[in-house]
Amino acid sequence: MEAGAGGSRALPAGDARPRGHLAALVLARGGSKGIPLKNIKLLAGVPLIGWVLRAALDAGVFHSVWVSTDHDEIEKVAKQFGAQVHRRSPEVSQDSSTSLETIREFLNRHHEVDIVGNIQATSPCLHPSDLIKVADLIQKEGFDSVFSVVRRHQFRWSEVKKGENKMTEPQNLNPAKRYRRQDWPGELYENGSFYFAKRHLIEKGYLQGGKMAYYEMRAEHSVDIDIDIDWPIAEQRVLSFGYFGKEPLKEVKLLVCSIDGCLTNGRIYVTEDQKEMISYDYRDIVGIDLLKKRGIQVRLISERDCSKTLSAMQLGCVAKVNATNKLQVLEDWRKDIGLSWKEVAYLGNEESDVECLKNAGMSGVPADACAVAQKAAGYICKSNGGCGAIREFAEHIFLLLEKVNSARKQMGEPTRLNVVKSAGLAVLACVANKAALKQLPPANWVLCHQ
Repeated sequence: MEAGAGGSRALPAGDARPRGHLAALVLARGGSKGIPLKNIKLLAGVPLIGWVLRAALDAGVFHSVWVSTDHDEIEKVAKQFGAQVHRRSPEVSQDSSTSLETIREFLNRHHEVDIVGNIQATSPCLHPSDLIKVADLIQKEGFDSVFSVVRRHQFRWSEVKKGENKMTEPQNLNPAKRYRRQDWPGELYENGSFYFAKRHLIEKGYLQGGKMAYYEMRAEHSVDIDIDIDWPIAEQRVLSFGYFGKEPLKEVKLLVCSIDGCLTNGRIYVTEDQKEMISYDYRDIVGIDLLKKRGIQVRLISERDCSKTLSAMQLGCVAKVNATNKLQVLEDWRKDIGLSWKEVAYLGNEESDVECLKNAGMSGVPADACAVAQKAAGYICKSNGGCGAIREFAEHIFLLLEKVNSARKQMGEPTRLNVVKSAGLAVLACVANKAALKQLPPANWVLCHQ
């Protein structure tokens, strides 16, 4: 049948689902032969496992969300994202251990669970909408097991091993009459994103059985990371098609950056005549300049008086030093400019930045930020503070802006109107607001549609 294209969270009020306990379970063993600690390696600034945990928690259909692991660091990340942790035994933590064995151990320790949604940590483009539809198939339509598939348009041929005296044979095509892609529906393949099954089936030794259904996922959401070479491809796919939370992304118009530990590496050098010196990375200066050219304001903030240093750097940014309450400064700036929190990005690294990170629509920290700041951030840079973190975060902002504009185009909404004055001309990109033209003499109109 075609089904269609905190760790414990209460279901929405009035939900008519059966009372059977549905648990999401992500298997995340510490030992990975392909990529060490792959499950918590940063993918587009988020630990790999965080993508599926976010989708599972926001789906609102699970009575509990669990991570089964044998590793302390994975447990720490899982709890940061709001999941509960099942510490698996050494017996099911071996290279030869199967998913089924691990799930059965989980059920043996959690008798309240009636249905398991086994979600693969290596499927970062999973969306809550998929999980909601699958839960309906299990809970409302009475299926015993549901698994994910993707449609492929690939012709298959029989394998001929070296030394065999035979020819290859077509498996799903007639070479004399090859289909055009648009004339062939293709074939369904398991993509491994998830396997849902009821307890009685799992206890019998099956993840697929009984009354079965498949759920066809969109091809762009079907991403599986097994080896290092997949990583850069997966990052681009996630930035284009990943799930970033319940609130829709908005264009960032203001970036506020902590000076100490973000623009600089946090170190202060003192000369013999008691003058302070700091170092910064030129890549970060380039990043600030690129943000400004994209129409994004950049402002700086510090808890200490570093006005002389900022003056010497000549960044041309509004700055607030001696800031005893960073959140209040950020709130005042936001209101003065007339922005929503979704239009504000914040890059911080210390405990004093945590509330700003939580409130900003887009938040990031350098790789060497303190643990509480990392927990509050939506993006963790690969670069340390003072070593290119601002440039990296700027690139992340640009990629998400592309995602916003792509979504707007799909919905038929106009993209942001950018007016760039150069050599006496005004270049209007994707002119949607004709009223803006009236502000300029007709002789200065140069229209460019992106």
